[in-house]
Amino acid sequence: MSLREVSTASDLREFYDVLIIGAGPAGMTAALEASAAGARVAVLDENPRPGGQIYRDITRNRPERKSYLGPDYWKGKQLAEVFDRSTIDYAPRATVWSLEGRDETVAKVRNVVGVTVGGSARMIEADAVVLATGAQERPMPVPGWTLQRVMTAGAAQIALKAAGAMPSEPIVLAGCGPLLYLLASQLIDAGVSDLTVLDTAQSTFRMSVLRHMPEFLRSPYVLKGIRLLFKVKCQACVVSGVRSIAITGTERAEGVLFTTAGGEQAIPASSVLLHQGVIPSTNLTNAAGCELRWNDEQRAFEPVTDNEGRSSRQGIYVAGDGSGIAGAQAAEVSGRIAALAALCDLGLVSVTAVAARLKPLHKQARRFLRGRAFLDALYTPRPSFLAPLNPETVVCRCEEITVRKIREAIALRPPGPNQLKTFLRCGMGQCQGRLCAATVTEIMAEERKVSPGDVGTYRLRSPVKPVRLAELAHLPHTPRALKAVTGRDPVDHDTNETGHISCPDTDIASCGQVQRRRPTSAGSSLTMMASTWKGRPVSS
Repeated sequence: MSLREVSTASDLREFYDVLIIGAGPAGMTAALEASAAGARVAVLDENPRPGGQIYRDITRNRPERKSYLGPDYWKGKQLAEVFDRSTIDYAPRATVWSLEGRDETVAKVRNVVGVTVGGSARMIEADAVVLATGAQERPMPVPGWTLQRVMTAGAAQIALKAAGAMPSEPIVLAGCGPLLYLLASQLIDAGVSDLTVLDTAQSTFRMSVLRHMPEFLRSPYVLKGIRLLFKVKCQACVVSGVRSIAITGTERAEGVLFTTAGGEQAIPASSVLLHQGVIPSTNLTNAAGCELRWNDEQRAFEPVTDNEGRSSRQGIYVAGDGSGIAGAQAAEVSGRIAALAALCDLGLVSVTAVAARLKPLHKQARRFLRGRAFLDALYTPRPSFLAPLNPETVVCRCEEITVRKIREAIALRPPGPNQLKTFLRCGMGQCQGRLCAATVTEIMAEERKVSPGDVGTYRLRSPVKPVRLAELAHLPHTPRALKAVTGRDPVDHDTNETGHISCPDTDIASCGQVQRRRPTSAGSSLTMMASTWKGRPVSS
């Protein structure tokens, strides 16, 4: 038995029992658990190979060639090998741009996922969808962050894992969070000698940190954390208590200007890597209508789930860092838990059998979560980085919207970020708010002296990723789409024996097959708009 790799959308089945989005630690374990129970399983993955961010390119890399990636990285080798031997349908380089939750008022109606694979789009149905979309880096807007040779720490780590590529020296790593020191350690082991770490975290001796220390001392991360900090502080220049950062240069980064309690300093830099922790990736969860809540400890929105990963929408489950930042080992466990919950809800595994499996898994999850509160408190970003003070700092890179413009728009008293978006187009670019949503919420909360949870975040709609018109044009044209574009009821058209709608009028260039099931709304109007433009098919 081996993995069935899918290269085009047409190779996917029309229906799966369990459809998993993401092939990181949580996605792989969820798929293996569901497949072992006999469910029809597919994994849709944006990357070319399984592993996610933490285990990126684990199936291709070898310890003897990239030992600098560290022992935690190589833990994913065995998991990826087991995944590769499974009978799961695996679609790499897949873009999931829509998730329409089932209509809870209608019995036995499934979730519908819009996906593009190999240049063509497809709508796939599934009784259960497990979102294992992982985390994304929290944006860190500072003056000069749009210059060349400035990137996120995560992007630099991707280059290191995928291609063994390293940024040019001297390198400045700026921000806070465990990944900052992990990447510093990997760069040192890879041969970097001119490295400066600017730590922007607040004081280690705050009460919010100290009260969680006893629990952290009993966690599995203590020794690893101590070794990591000791190694980086011995082999790199580490500056703590950094209060502000500005990247200098004309077209590319040439230096960094920063302030501490001792005053202002300037250092040269050929590469600047920014990192301000990670937050759950909730774009797809948000667009599917799942309820979100504010996590004040992690300074991020996360989906509302129960202990087994069930979201507020029936048939949609969330696993891994996409449900709350907890790390790779916790993600593996949560993937298994979410899959078992889905199998139980679908009646594919008995309640008794699931309960027996869940008990040890919940115990493991509690162990891996131990000490998380300490790390969240220790690496809390400074307010001045969450809500930038410099009025000329760009917040929305897509639309080039500055802090000044955002604060001026907030003064007009829009109800929330969604209304602010209409004033400025902030969050309406290609990234759809991934690089600015968190900052906009923090600025608005600071201006109004309220919690970010009271402000809220962008309300997203499908498609959550860019989709070509040509891809949409290949989708079936449902009766609802015909009505939206032509203004005429589908019964006005003749339906032949094959189920195709006859379109005698010149305003309809092509009509797809009418599906004899509940029509899907996600992308349906766009489908017809894409397929007809003055009577001619549209090409991208």
